[in-house]
Amino acid sequence: MNWDQIKGNWTQLKGKVREAYGDLTDDEVEQTKGEWDQLVGKIQSRYGKTKEEVERELSEVSRSW
Repeated sequence: MNWDQIKGNWTQLKGKVREAYGDLTDDEVEQTKGEWDQLVGKIQSRYGKTKEEVERELSEVSRSW
């Protein structure tokens, strides 16, 4: 599943993102509106991970959805 499809189902997927990244607030997740770069950036800054790490993890989260 590509990110455009996921973005179309953002309401359902954002719960999975919150489960995977519990340190993010609901507002922070909601502010991204499913925009890949914004979501990756917020996770990077909160968790101190590389862009590649976050992208890999988000791909796993989206596959489990």
